[in-house]
Amino acid sequence: MAKKRLLVEFGMGTSLRRQDYTEAALRAVRDALWHNSINVAELFDAPKTAMQIDVEIGVQQPGQVDKAKIAEVFPYGSPTVHVVHGGLDVPRPDGGAPTVIANAVLTVSLDLQPRQEAAP
Repeated sequence: MAKKRLLVEFGMGTSLRRQDYTEAALRAVRDALWHNSINVAELFDAPKTAMQIDVEIGVQQPGQVDKAKIAEVFPYGSPTVHVVHGGLDVPRPDGGAPTVIANAVLTVSLDLQPRQEAAP
C-alpha cells in the first residue's frame, strides 16, 4: 500500500485579545475543516478511520499550542499535529496583548493500492 495525498485544505484563525495560541489554532483548523464536505474515505470504499490527517499549524509561538486539543477536533481519522513558526502576532495600538493569527493546512491521505496496468 502507498500513502496517497487526496485532499488539502487551508484555514485561518485568530485570538483577538487573549493571546491564546491554542484557540487561534483551533479556529484555523475548524476553518479548514468547514471548507469542504467531501468524505474522501467513502470515495475509495474505505472506512473514515483509515484517513490519515496531517495537520500543520503556523503561529509565532509554537510552544504555546496544545497539540492534544487540536487532535480532539477531528471526529475520525488519525490526525498528526505539527506546529511550526509562522502566522502573525499583530500589535495592538493600546499596547495590550497582540492579536494572534494562526494558519492551518490539513492534508488527508489514504493508503491505496497502486493501479494495475491493463495487459496489452
